[in-house]
Amino acid sequence: MKITHKKETTINIHNNCDLNHHFSGKKFIFADELSSSVDSFIIDWIYDKSPLHMKTGRPVAGERVMKTDEQTILTRIQPGLSPAVEPQTASIITTDSAGIIANETTIPSQGEQLPAYLARPADHNGSLPIVLVVQEIFGVHQHIQDVCRRLAKQGYMAIAPELYFRQGDPSRYNDIQQILNELVYQVPDTQVLSDLDHTANWAIKQGGDAGKLAITGFCWGGRIAWLYAAHNPQLKAAVAWYGKFTGEKTLNSPKHPVDIATELEAPVLGLYGAKDESIPLTQVDTMRQALRAANATADIIVYPDAGHAFHADYRPNYHEESARDGWQRMLAWFQKNGVA
Repeated sequence: MKITHKKETTINIHNNCDLNHHFSGKKFIFADELSSSVDSFIIDWIYDKSPLHMKTGRPVAGERVMKTDEQTILTRIQPGLSPAVEPQTASIITTDSAGIIANETTIPSQGEQLPAYLARPADHNGSLPIVLVVQEIFGVHQHIQDVCRRLAKQGYMAIAPELYFRQGDPSRYNDIQQILNELVYQVPDTQVLSDLDHTANWAIKQGGDAGKLAITGFCWGGRIAWLYAAHNPQLKAAVAWYGKFTGEKTLNSPKHPVDIATELEAPVLGLYGAKDESIPLTQVDTMRQALRAANATADIIVYPDAGHAFHADYRPNYHEESARDGWQRMLAWFQKNGVA
């Protein structure tokens, strides 16, 4: 069954569902099979039958249609993802909230309220180690939120701030290049680093341990993790997942990781894929040389069978073996450097 959605799709939801985590990983029952010509469709919603408007060319991250034993047609919607992403829902990992507290919040930053997603252990005596989680170019969608919940299950206070919120919402864009041009390239590094400083300070006031601060970031956030390790002297550890080392220098991005190897304040672990066409191995070698010349405390792991975004379980380039190994290395890096 192929479903093609028009410019605006309206869904009336009213069946056995849960709104937690923006519907992440939940299943919805179609009232009827859909033809390829429909402009809208109906899903039963048990609570208030209120309409949900999706103003993108297709559902926020597409639909997954499957059959149950009763031959009921189901769809799985992964809201929060940009329509520019083609999701691969079969491999999506959904972490529940048992034993943790997970919610959206806001953080005072530079005279504004910075939206963020927070996850932390529910029962804990004393201060918590803090991990700043930095988004991909697609924003703080359900995968990044799930990463926060996974870290909370490991005993961390994990916070993912919405670092594009002043420029726009990535989930409203259908094209990656448009996201880059209208959002990513418009966000000054100084603004991002300041927002992360305010996020860290806010976390400390919420019961985080000022002496146990770490950062991890993915893709765009991987580059930011390197930069933040050269920015905040209070940082204890950083883990950068497939963040670019080099790039064009602009007013908004005057330096890249290869330029700040001598300025690193914290140990950095880099996790990269040998098949990543956007970060060729020549760039990895250049960064390694810069780190050696600076005598920096850093390590770069390259997974031979992985490409870009190999940890992103909602994307086709997810590589489970490399992602699992990288996750364990990240936790070990935090522990080794006093963030646990």
